[in-house]
Amino acid sequence: MSDERVQRVRDRVRSFPDFPMPGVLFRDISPLLKDPEAFRTLIDLLHDHVKASFPQIDFIAGLDSRGFLIGPPLAQRLGIGFVPIRKKGKLPGLTESVSYSLEYGKAELEIQRDAVEPGQKVVIVDDLLATGGTMCAAYELLKRLKAEVLECLVVIELKSLKGSEKLKSVPFYSLLQYD
Repeated sequence: MSDERVQRVRDRVRSFPDFPMPGVLFRDISPLLKDPEAFRTLIDLLHDHVKASFPQIDFIAGLDSRGFLIGPPLAQRLGIGFVPIRKKGKLPGLTESVSYSLEYGKAELEIQRDAVEPGQKVVIVDDLLATGGTMCAAYELLKRLKAEVLECLVVIELKSLKGSEKLKSVPFYSLLQYD
Protein backbone atom coordinates (compact mmCIF):
# COMPACT_ATOMS: atom_id res chain seq x y z
CA MET A 1 0.00 0.00 0.00
CA SER A 2 1.14 3.48 -0.78
CA ASP A 3 2.48 5.26 2.30
CA GLU A 4 1.20 8.50 0.78
CA ARG A 5 -2.36 7.16 0.57
CA VAL A 6 -2.27 5.78 4.11
CA GLN A 7 -0.88 9.10 5.36
CA ARG A 8 -3.74 10.97 3.62
CA VAL A 9 -6.18 8.89 5.69
CA ARG A 10 -4.14 9.20 8.90
CA ASP A 11 -4.04 12.99 8.52
CA ARG A 12 -7.85 13.07 8.73
CA VAL A 13 -8.10 11.28 12.10
CA ARG A 14 -8.18 13.55 15.15
CA SER A 15 -7.89 12.79 18.85
CA PHE A 16 -10.08 13.87 21.77
CA PRO A 17 -8.68 13.18 25.24
CA ASP A 18 -11.06 12.15 28.02
CA PHE A 19 -13.97 11.26 25.74
CA PRO A 20 -16.42 9.66 26.39
CA MET A 21 -14.94 9.44 29.89
CA PRO A 22 -11.73 10.43 31.69
CA GLY A 23 -8.70 8.44 30.58
CA VAL A 24 -10.07 7.52 27.14
CA LEU A 25 -8.35 8.99 24.07
CA PHE A 26 -11.06 9.00 21.39
CA ARG A 27 -9.94 8.69 17.74
CA ASP A 28 -12.43 10.61 15.62
CA ILE A 29 -12.98 9.84 11.92
CA SER A 30 -15.36 12.79 11.35
CA PRO A 31 -12.73 14.83 9.45
CA LEU A 32 -12.10 11.76 7.25
CA LEU A 33 -15.81 11.52 6.45
CA LYS A 34 -15.98 15.23 5.60
CA ASP A 35 -13.10 15.05 3.11
CA PRO A 36 -14.30 13.28 -0.07
CA GLU A 37 -10.77 12.66 -1.38
CA ALA A 38 -9.54 11.20 1.90
CA PHE A 39 -12.68 9.06 2.29
CA ARG A 40 -12.34 7.81 -1.30
CA THR A 41 -8.72 6.97 -0.52
CA LEU A 42 -9.84 5.00 2.56
CA ILE A 43 -12.34 2.97 0.54
CA ASP A 44 -9.71 2.42 -2.19
CA LEU A 45 -7.20 1.13 0.37
CA LEU A 46 -9.71 -1.20 2.03
CA HIS A 47 -10.97 -2.41 -1.37
CA ASP A 48 -7.42 -3.15 -2.53
CA HIS A 49 -6.70 -5.09 0.67
CA VAL A 50 -9.90 -7.19 0.56
CA LYS A 51 -9.62 -7.86 -3.19
CA ALA A 52 -5.99 -9.00 -2.84
CA SER A 53 -6.72 -11.14 0.23
CA PHE A 54 -9.95 -12.93 -0.69
CA PRO A 55 -10.79 -14.23 -4.16
CA GLN A 56 -14.39 -14.90 -3.14
CA ILE A 57 -16.48 -12.96 -0.64
CA ASP A 58 -20.27 -12.74 -0.28
CA PHE A 59 -20.90 -9.90 2.17
CA ILE A 60 -19.45 -7.07 4.17
CA ALA A 61 -20.98 -7.01 7.67
CA GLY A 62 -20.78 -3.58 9.29
CA LEU A 63 -21.03 -2.76 12.97
CA ASP A 64 -23.42 -0.17 14.35
CA SER A 65 -22.80 2.66 13.82
CA ARG A 66 -19.57 3.78 12.17
CA GLY A 67 -19.17 0.44 10.40
CA PHE A 68 -22.34 1.51 8.56
CA LEU A 69 -20.43 4.47 7.11
CA ILE A 70 -17.52 2.39 5.78
CA GLY A 71 -19.16 -0.95 4.98
CA PRO A 72 -21.72 0.01 2.32
CA PRO A 73 -19.33 1.94 0.04
CA LEU A 74 -16.77 -0.85 0.41
CA ALA A 75 -19.38 -3.51 -0.39
CA GLN A 76 -20.56 -1.51 -3.38
CA ARG A 77 -17.00 -1.20 -4.72
CA LEU A 78 -16.58 -4.95 -4.31
CA GLY A 79 -19.91 -5.64 -6.02
CA ILE A 80 -21.34 -7.50 -3.03
CA GLY A 81 -24.05 -6.96 -0.40
CA PHE A 82 -23.92 -5.32 3.01
CA VAL A 83 -25.27 -6.83 6.24
CA PRO A 84 -25.91 -4.63 9.30
CA ILE A 85 -25.05 -5.77 12.81
CA ARG A 86 -26.98 -3.46 15.12
CA LYS A 87 -27.49 -2.51 18.71
CA LYS A 88 -30.25 -4.56 20.37
CA GLY A 89 -33.82 -3.64 19.48
CA LYS A 90 -33.08 -1.93 16.15
CA LEU A 91 -33.73 -4.80 13.70
CA PRO A 92 -37.14 -6.21 12.74
CA GLY A 93 -37.93 -9.89 12.44
CA LEU A 94 -36.18 -12.83 14.05
CA THR A 95 -32.72 -11.97 15.36
CA GLU A 96 -29.74 -13.49 17.11
CA SER A 97 -28.24 -11.41 19.89
CA VAL A 98 -25.15 -11.46 22.08
CA SER A 99 -24.09 -9.41 25.12
CA TYR A 100 -20.51 -8.17 25.52
CA SER A 101 -18.31 -5.79 27.49
CA LEU A 102 -16.96 -2.50 26.18
CA GLU A 103 -13.96 -0.65 27.57
CA TYR A 104 -16.45 1.56 29.44
CA GLY A 105 -19.64 -0.47 29.87
CA LYS A 106 -21.79 -3.31 28.54
CA ALA A 107 -23.80 -3.62 25.32
CA GLU A 108 -25.72 -6.06 23.14
CA LEU A 109 -25.58 -6.64 19.37
CA GLU A 110 -28.08 -8.29 17.02
CA ILE A 111 -28.21 -9.63 13.49
CA GLN A 112 -31.25 -10.82 11.56
CA ARG A 113 -31.36 -14.62 11.45
CA ASP A 114 -31.71 -14.64 7.67
CA ALA A 115 -28.88 -12.12 7.07
CA VAL A 116 -26.48 -14.78 5.76
CA GLU A 117 -26.71 -18.41 4.75
CA PRO A 118 -24.49 -21.15 6.19
CA GLY A 119 -21.09 -21.14 4.51
CA GLN A 120 -21.31 -17.65 3.07
CA LYS A 121 -18.05 -15.73 3.26
CA VAL A 122 -18.12 -12.48 5.25
CA VAL A 123 -15.68 -9.71 6.21
CA ILE A 124 -16.66 -7.74 9.32
CA VAL A 125 -15.94 -3.99 9.12
CA ASP A 126 -15.79 -1.27 11.76
CA ASP A 127 -13.98 2.01 12.22
CA LEU A 128 -12.00 1.08 15.32
CA LEU A 129 -10.83 -1.83 17.44
CA ALA A 130 -10.22 -1.01 21.10
CA THR A 131 -10.65 -3.83 23.63
CA GLY A 132 -12.19 -6.12 21.00
CA GLY A 133 -15.52 -6.75 22.70
CA THR A 134 -17.70 -5.45 19.88
CA MET A 135 -15.76 -7.25 17.17
CA CYS A 136 -15.80 -10.53 19.11
CA ALA A 137 -19.55 -10.19 19.59
CA ALA A 138 -20.05 -9.62 15.85
CA TYR A 139 -17.88 -12.64 15.08
CA GLU A 140 -19.95 -14.74 17.50
CA LEU A 141 -23.20 -13.67 15.82
CA LEU A 142 -21.94 -14.60 12.36
CA LYS A 143 -20.62 -17.95 13.62
CA ARG A 144 -24.06 -18.71 15.08
CA LEU A 145 -25.46 -18.21 11.59
CA LYS A 146 -22.73 -20.57 10.32
CA ALA A 147 -21.10 -17.93 8.13
CA GLU A 148 -17.41 -18.18 7.29
CA VAL A 149 -15.77 -15.05 8.70
CA LEU A 150 -12.79 -14.33 6.45
CA GLU A 151 -11.48 -11.35 8.38
CA CYS A 152 -12.21 -8.61 10.88
CA LEU A 153 -11.25 -5.30 9.25
CA VAL A 154 -10.92 -1.89 10.92
CA VAL A 155 -9.61 1.51 9.99
CA ILE A 156 -8.00 2.14 13.40
CA GLU A 157 -6.52 -0.26 15.95
CA LEU A 158 -5.65 0.92 19.46
CA LYS A 159 -2.72 -1.46 20.02
CA SER A 160 -2.25 -0.75 23.74
CA LEU A 161 -5.74 -2.13 24.51
CA LYS A 162 -4.83 -5.50 22.92
CA GLY A 163 -8.24 -6.06 21.33
CA SER A 164 -6.83 -8.09 18.46
CA GLU A 165 -5.57 -10.68 20.98
CA LYS A 166 -9.21 -11.47 21.86
CA LEU A 167 -9.86 -12.42 18.24
CA LYS A 168 -7.31 -15.25 18.57
CA SER A 169 -7.47 -17.33 15.38
CA VAL A 170 -9.70 -14.89 13.44
CA PRO A 171 -7.77 -13.06 10.72
CA PHE A 172 -7.54 -9.36 11.56
CA TYR A 173 -6.43 -6.29 9.61
CA SER A 174 -6.10 -2.65 10.62
CA LEU A 175 -5.13 0.15 8.27
CA LEU A 176 -3.90 2.50 11.03
CA GLN A 177 -2.41 1.59 14.41
CA TYR A 178 -2.04 3.79 17.48
CA ASP A 179 -0.50 2.97 20.87
